[in-house]
Amino acid sequence: MRYGPALRDEIAAEGTTPLIGVHDMYSASIAAGHYDGFFVSGFGFAASYYGLPDIGFIAWPDMAAFVERLRGAFPRHHLLVDIDDGYVDPEVACHVVRRLERSGASGVILEDQKRPRRCGHADGKLVLPLEEYLEKLHQVLAARSDLVVVARTDATEEDDILRRAAALAATDADVVLVDGVRSVEWIRRIRAVTGAKPLLFNQIAGGKSPRLSLSELTALGVDVAIYSTPCLFAAHRAMEAAMAELAYADGRLPDAGEPGGEIGVKEATELLARNLGRPHPVPAARTV
Repeated sequence: MRYGPALRDEIAAEGTTPLIGVHDMYSASIAAGHYDGFFVSGFGFAASYYGLPDIGFIAWPDMAAFVERLRGAFPRHHLLVDIDDGYVDPEVACHVVRRLERSGASGVILEDQKRPRRCGHADGKLVLPLEEYLEKLHQVLAARSDLVVVARTDATEEDDILRRAAALAATDADVVLVDGVRSVEWIRRIRAVTGAKPLLFNQIAGGKSPRLSLSELTALGVDVAIYSTPCLFAAHRAMEAAMAELAYADGRLPDAGEPGGEIGVKEATELLARNLGRPHPVPAARTV
């Protein structure tokens, strides 16, 4: 299977393509039963692998190893990977892109932030001069074979957002992402300057962007939606509740295994056994 072209075709199809953020193999195993595309979020990976915020701690070999594990277990799912700023250096960015493509990644997102970097929905972001970022982007585009490349800007000044979005759309990047978009009106303005270039929208709970359905995004001309952290934040909430309940019950575990009840060893083992060389079924296509 050629993963880049498969994702490119999905993006070109009618409606908004959802890609669900997964932060470890367990979250991916659950998400695989509901969606046919994953997003490897820097926020989720930094949190789960390092226990640190998304401010530039990720080392590319760790990310590449995670992508290889994901592809081995999910050979038919789309897999878009956040590579932040390309790990600073353009030569490193090109090496990582080639490595990820060999590992089966469908696409990557390359941002224009400079260090110290921040989550795209955080305050205090700094961006590279546009020409410096475009040079890095062009090198990455030349290094890929058929991998999808998403060009991302983290600009925050209004004029600069539109200037950079238009410049990114004029490149050979497959998709444009303006992160931290604050309103529907700004989605429309960005759509207007990017022309026919596919547009990606990033949703994160508690972030700066509005909460929009896939139907609403399709009406706005958005081609791809990444959901960075629903698995991570759901796990956070569920684990907090489980620890509180365990303490309240004086350490007595809840009853597991009843239909509709708590997850137990049987259910967890059955889920993980699907990763033993048997491809997960791809969910049916969604209509918007």
